[in-house]
Amino acid sequence: MDLGDEGSSPWGDVPSQSSPSQKAATLAPTDNQDTETNASSTTNNTASTPSASAAPRSPAGRGPRRRQYGVQSTKLEAVDDPLGPLGAATPPTAAENSPPAPPQKESAASRNTRPAPDASASSLRGLMDSVNLDDDDAEQSRAQGARVPPPVQAPSSNAPQRQTQPSVSVEQAAKPSFSIYVGDPHKVGDLTSSHTEYSVTTKTTSKGYRNPEFTVSRRYRDFLWLYTQLHNNNPGVIIPPPPEKQAVGRFEADFVESRRAALERMLNKSAAHPILQHDSDLKLFLESEAFNVDVKNKERKDVGLGESKGMFGSMLSGSSGKFVEHDDWFHDRRIYLDALETQLKALLKATDTVVGQRKGLAEACGDFSASLHSLSAVELSPSLSGPLDSLSDIQIRIRELYERQAQQDVLTMGIVIDEYIRLIGSVKTAFQQRQKSYHSWHTAEQELQKRKATQDKLLRQGRSQQDRLNQLSADVADAERRVHQARLLFDDMGRLMRSELERFEKEKVEDFKSGVETYLESAVEAQKELIEIWETFLMQLDTEDGETFVPPAGVVASPSEHTEERNDSQAQHDAEDQHENEAENEE
Repeated sequence: MDLGDEGSSPWGDVPSQSSPSQKAATLAPTDNQDTETNASSTTNNTASTPSASAAPRSPAGRGPRRRQYGVQSTKLEAVDDPLGPLGAATPPTAAENSPPAPPQKESAASRNTRPAPDASASSLRGLMDSVNLDDDDAEQSRAQGARVPPPVQAPSSNAPQRQTQPSVSVEQAAKPSFSIYVGDPHKVGDLTSSHTEYSVTTKTTSKGYRNPEFTVSRRYRDFLWLYTQLHNNNPGVIIPPPPEKQAVGRFEADFVESRRAALERMLNKSAAHPILQHDSDLKLFLESEAFNVDVKNKERKDVGLGESKGMFGSMLSGSSGKFVEHDDWFHDRRIYLDALETQLKALLKATDTVVGQRKGLAEACGDFSASLHSLSAVELSPSLSGPLDSLSDIQIRIRELYERQAQQDVLTMGIVIDEYIRLIGSVKTAFQQRQKSYHSWHTAEQELQKRKATQDKLLRQGRSQQDRLNQLSADVADAERRVHQARLLFDDMGRLMRSELERFEKEKVEDFKSGVETYLESAVEAQKELIEIWETFLMQLDTEDGETFVPPAGVVASPSEHTEERNDSQAQHDAEDQHENEAENEE
């Protein structure tokens, strides 16, 4: 017993007294080598009884490794442990031999039947429990492995369906369609604060809006706010302008209708623009139900917007002076736009004259109709009063036709001409923004030259003002950055204006072509209707004449006259024959 205690004491900290004693016996050749080996084997037989079948295999398989690595035997056992981290707190040799050995289940059964007096047996029992649990977990993981794929397969099967819809929506998001209708103009307020409100109905495929269709109520000053915001947010872009403000006659039907059509064209063109359709202020204008509150909140948030924009804010704020255009392309475009504006103003004046003359002709037809109706009321004769009254009705229809044609002229040609006169004003505003960008660029260059001159002057003085030099160097670097930003902004605005002017020319041709075609179609339809009115009146007169002078039918009168003429000619012919016969008898 003392020898067993002595044999077990060197490995008191080692979890198990199995094969390490044999490994220590091989590493320590002393006189009592056989005695210590027998003690260690006796300890293994009493303490680790469940692993008795696996213990004799370990010395034969791991003897050479203990001779080669000597002192590092414990680390090699931890590395070669097949149980990984589970074998760290338990006997490594039992952990190494127990998993691959099939008698593990038998040892578990014997462990359940035999008592475990020592701590090593309890640790080995925990090791076997962990091995069994690990095997159970492995079996459960294998069993659950077959059940894991179905939830993974379900989203993968639905994935193609989700990808097909975004593929369509991406195309729609790249070029969303907008259909905006401005209608229902109605007067709101009392005499002091009266104004006209319009309902703005939008239908869109854009995913940036909450609903595909929505309707809001807006007044004229809201459209002016949108125009100003689009100009400030998109320098260099030609913004479709709203109609001009008019104080006199702003509640007349013709003026309200022409303004409604102009506002509708403004919104549709802004929404069709590839840059403006993504503007946040346009989105706010189209779908905000509490527009005034949202505008105030936006202005409160954008108090420091000019400072945050940096060079852009400084560009808009100042930089005045004479501008000399160095680009021939922009110079020619400016001259062309001035000439086009003059021609369009002359054309608009002529169109207004034509519209005024049509309205005057309509009024003359109304006066003529009233006079004819008064004349027919005198009742000179029933045969005359009826045609006069019918002619009075015809003049009323002609008056309505001329009024409608005058309105069509305004909505087809007049509104297009007026719109492009205002668009030229927007183009000139874009030119002014480009000029301000140019002045901002040169102002930044002048500031850079001043700072460089100050820096060079300080360097030539040779004074040891390192802080001052560092500050000047930072100022020069900041000025160079500003010059670079201003130059890039000027170049980008020039490229943007080139594309915008090309777009302006293309849309101008399409709009004027459509306007002229609509103008001609309306004129042709008006003339056809006028001809039909006169032809109907003439047929009515012929019918009334036939019923008045020939009671049976108008068709009977014509053959009777021809019959009388034929009888007269026959009588004359018979008289001539009789005269010839008498002459022959006398001879």
